[in-house]
Amino acid sequence: MGRIQRMKPKAMIIKMYTTPFCRYCKVAKSFFASKGITFVEVDITKDQGAMKEMIKKSGQMAVPVFDIGGQILVGFNQVKIQRALKVA
Repeated sequence: MGRIQRMKPKAMIIKMYTTPFCRYCKVAKSFFASKGITFVEVDITKDQGAMKEMIKKSGQMAVPVFDIGGQILVGFNQVKIQRALKVA
């Protein structure tokens, strides 16, 4: 499955679908780490079921895809992620 990263300020579940070669996935992980936010990372290159789940949720094949408490965001957009997290 995925790995758990850092501590998050709220009990909101954050799932990030990634690949090891995605530049924006690395940027997103750094962003979460800088805010002390916990997330579950799911590498879709290692889990075909997770890839299908990501595509079903987002309608996209691109990563990163974020499932933030049920809200789906495609691509790293810091402003949208902060709004979804309610983090300044």
